[in-house]
Amino acid sequence: MMEINGFLVRPGMFELNGATEMPTGVNFTVHTSCGTSCELLLFHPNGEEPYAVLPFPESYKIGNVYSMLVYDLKIQEFEYAYRIDGPYDEKKGLLFDKTKVLLDPYAQAVAGQQVWREKRHATYHGRVVQDFFDWGDQPQSTTEMSDLVIYELHVRGFTMHDSSKVKNPGTFAGLKEKIPYLKELGVNAVELMPIFEFDEMINAREYQGKELIEYWGYNTVSFFAPNASYAAAEEVNNEGRELKELIKELHENGIEVILDVVFNHTAEGNEAGPFFSFKGFDNNVYYLLTPEGNYYNFSGCGNSLNCNHPIVQQLIIESLRYWTINYRIDGFRFDLASILGRDETGKPMNNPPLLKSLAYDPLLKNVKLIAEAWDAGGMYQVGNFPASRRWAEWNGQYRDNLRGYLKGDFWEARNAAWRICGSGDLYGGYDTDGNDNYAGYNSCINFLTCHDGFTLYDLYSYNEKHNENNGWDNTDGANDNRSWNCGAEGETQDPEVLKLRHRMIRNACAVLMCSRGTPMFFAGDEFGNTQYGNNNSYCQDNEISWIDWSLLEKNRELFEFFKFMIEYRKKHPTIRKKLADAVCGMEGLHAHDANAEKTSVSKNARMLAVSFAGYDRKKGKDDLVYVAINANWEEVRITVPNLSHHGAWYLSVNTYGDDQGRFYYSEGKEPRIDGEFVMKPRSVAVFTGRTIH
Repeated sequence: MMEINGFLVRPGMFELNGATEMPTGVNFTVHTSCGTSCELLLFHPNGEEPYAVLPFPESYKIGNVYSMLVYDLKIQEFEYAYRIDGPYDEKKGLLFDKTKVLLDPYAQAVAGQQVWREKRHATYHGRVVQDFFDWGDQPQSTTEMSDLVIYELHVRGFTMHDSSKVKNPGTFAGLKEKIPYLKELGVNAVELMPIFEFDEMINAREYQGKELIEYWGYNTVSFFAPNASYAAAEEVNNEGRELKELIKELHENGIEVILDVVFNHTAEGNEAGPFFSFKGFDNNVYYLLTPEGNYYNFSGCGNSLNCNHPIVQQLIIESLRYWTINYRIDGFRFDLASILGRDETGKPMNNPPLLKSLAYDPLLKNVKLIAEAWDAGGMYQVGNFPASRRWAEWNGQYRDNLRGYLKGDFWEARNAAWRICGSGDLYGGYDTDGNDNYAGYNSCINFLTCHDGFTLYDLYSYNEKHNENNGWDNTDGANDNRSWNCGAEGETQDPEVLKLRHRMIRNACAVLMCSRGTPMFFAGDEFGNTQYGNNNSYCQDNEISWIDWSLLEKNRELFEFFKFMIEYRKKHPTIRKKLADAVCGMEGLHAHDANAEKTSVSKNARMLAVSFAGYDRKKGKDDLVYVAINANWEEVRITVPNLSHHGAWYLSVNTYGDDQGRFYYSEGKEPRIDGEFVMKPRSVAVFTGRTIH
């Protein structure tokens, strides 16, 4: 033991990263590869200047790790940060500056971030967190990926609108109030857009009298701290409790929690960006740098993390383990995940060590790993992401091919058939169930909409993006949207246009829920939420991005349709996975044209169908589903597969509607279809086969 500036200290627990409360004080551990000295800064809560500076003695250093136990510190009475000294050489990427106040990369809470749109400190400070949360005897989920229906949402935007009618809008507590709604809808997984601590004001600007901020949260400040401003209650030294309460209640209601995580870059940006953590600890270790010492920008956000450096690998793995253990997270979706497979020069690696380590990590064994398998540097790996049998992928080709076909791009017919059948061309299979190498059951996330792009309503309300409110002259956001306004751009009172838009939404929902692979859709799509044509609402903390819950009642029939289709998917495992051979003799999986006897799709087919068949051992009978899509503006007469003397087909879904305005039929009340059926223009029909054994 020794005394430093009035504090009793001793060498700390070197293997314990971050700041940790001990019975006798607080343990501080931090590391730097090229730094030459380290100081611990202690601040009074909300203080700007440190009330104590404790230099680490050289005897408190092993290898590159500094560790010190400071006695008699009460965690409620301080915030902390570091200063690191070392060489400065921009060309070598060495930016050490002993005047910079640095946030601990392992901080479990960031002080001064509690109030949304209000930053309390000029610099970032860490805070020590106590974890006394009782998870009870809740086991880890074992639900297979193929059995999930994923609902992507933004924590703030989900309940911020006045129409949400929650007590704590824009918070974890507000989301918890909506769990009964999620149960009624039928989804069994929520994918939360970033909830790691981020500073929404980091790039704040004003445009036409409105403040635009980093609303989405894709500029991470800390990989171990929850976003404090998403908590309704102030959680000093107990950060994360409200989030844990939310997760526990979601689990109790059979809903998994997947986090959208951003390990491809940080909020420190490029050469002109802020300097608050990694730049000061080891800039040339944490970031991918050019030979001149500048930042590679494969993320489009100024910098790219050097993910396959052993130190960065360790940080990422420890972060994911922390969220898995302490927050019981069920899965992670990795933003721009292709960056995670680049080497220190930015080149793609054949067998990236980080991805392999995550795939085989014993603590992450049952956790879903989902890749956005592309990056802003031009790398596109859908169907070819490393370690794909352990990793799932956002299937960007499903989005593009089905968007095109459903609006009438008939040349997409064959691609659309592949996607509905589970993208066997991407995941090692065929358009039949006869290939045991097929990896798509748990590797393929199908989606038509997500946070990045049009909502489902806007997909059929706008031919062009309308991002004028973002302040970049409508130059930001994707131009390849494959959307169709159904005859009028934007808002309209034309009843025929509105009728068609709703039918197109039903078409999209029916096909998504009847496609092999895991379906995902964006919150609010189930009742026609709009972003007024904005397909890149990252900066819009207002009615553009907030979900308008009044549309739930206005478009109740859309919501009920989504409910039915989600439940239909759950009832029919033949859609989700390969079953035993059907007793009736139908093959497991096929694509068809208007004639069900033909198991092929022509290059420019205006109508296609997919059949799913298998024997459901749990129910003791065949499970048969036939999905037909008429993407044409004219009706077409089709045939359904011949069940001969084995049974008959029944119409479960007709998105065009019948003469009584019904779009679906409950079990036992479906019309029987004998041989032929007339598909109305731009419609989808789903038939259920019932056999007699």
